[in-house]
Amino acid sequence: MTKIELPFGKGKIEAQIPEERIQGILVSGAHSYHPEYSETELVEEAVTHPVGSKRLKDLARGKKNIVMIASDHTRPVPSKVIMPVILKEIKEGSPDAVVTVLIATGFHRPTTKEELIYKFGQEIVDRKDIRFVVHESGKAEDMVEIGILPSGGRLRINRIAYEADLLIAEGFIEPHFFAGFSGGRKSVLPGVSSRETVMANHCSEFIADEHSRTGILEGNPIHKDMVWAAEKAKLAFIVNVVLDQDKKVIRAFAGHFDKAHREGCRFVNQLSGVDAAPADIVISTNGGYPLDQNIYQSVKGMTAAEATCRPGGVIIMVSSCMDGHGGQELYDTFANEKDKEKIMAGFLATDRDSTVPDQWESQILCRILLKYKVIMVTQAPQKMVEEMQMDYAADLPEALRMADAYLGKENAPITVIPDGVSVIVRK
Repeated sequence: MTKIELPFGKGKIEAQIPEERIQGILVSGAHSYHPEYSETELVEEAVTHPVGSKRLKDLARGKKNIVMIASDHTRPVPSKVIMPVILKEIKEGSPDAVVTVLIATGFHRPTTKEELIYKFGQEIVDRKDIRFVVHESGKAEDMVEIGILPSGGRLRINRIAYEADLLIAEGFIEPHFFAGFSGGRKSVLPGVSSRETVMANHCSEFIADEHSRTGILEGNPIHKDMVWAAEKAKLAFIVNVVLDQDKKVIRAFAGHFDKAHREGCRFVNQLSGVDAAPADIVISTNGGYPLDQNIYQSVKGMTAAEATCRPGGVIIMVSSCMDGHGGQELYDTFANEKDKEKIMAGFLATDRDSTVPDQWESQILCRILLKYKVIMVTQAPQKMVEEMQMDYAADLPEALRMADAYLGKENAPITVIPDGVSVIVRK
């Protein structure tokens, strides 16, 4: 038997699979990359040698109202490591600056105080020279319109970001299932943009575009809008990190929001690219906590399996989903209409300005469900999973038995992706 550890929530579960059934194990090179320096040293090196930009301390000089966009509770960005380095650099340039940390929730629920403490640490959260504000995309009164996106959608962002003397952002770079890569420009759109702006950018036309896929930036209409938004918002400096499977920093990139981000994307692309290992059964995960908190986020890990699963095959998604579905509209889409062809036709007939919340996630999940059986090994309620037109398994052995029964054969080949959000599967 081949034993493979799969991240699940804040722990791991062990998969035991007959060796002869293993078609491939797809793992990002990031998980075996061993940097010579500590996490803090890596961030310091990036900040002191920025790409395409002056140093942050130089940009901060004379600035009093500095806003840092930070990722929310759904992202494993090690802000405890990044924030002290950024603050030190800012204070060297502008000792009296007021720093506002604007939490980029995008379309997610608000981040709680407890989650802020977990992410930044009690000492940072308690500092008197820092204030934390959680972005809420549905609060129209908090937004200001600053232009029209290349796609035609209205760019409306959080007023706090717009009114900053200096706007910066922290984040991380990993493969992203429709924006190509996370990080960089995503801090602004969708990070601190209005619901209407996010929905226009995540429209069905763009989600269906063949360039809106993992690892692709060139020709990606979603990415194009995001870059334009970041430039219009005057995002001046970013600090983005690359993480291994233990969510530890292995590289950092800082500087110009696009130039530094692209350099980071090239690094991630080299590490994360893996050749597909086509199989009838593909096991994937969402990399554990915090990205596997709900079904909504877990669609990301499914897309990695989609890229290597044979038509008509089975995707087994191992994801905690301790918070349930993560999106009422996502749940309702599949619970209220059982005809997946009809669901997809409805998406494709929806114009940009009529996009509804979570439509993009629903569209991608529907695309997957039209081609594959999806079995979830999860803590989400069985009824919820089944109402969303997927199958529920209490554990991985049960899921494999269900997959074999569905396929009508006992020894179908299996490909395992221990961390589905960390790889770029190349067909």
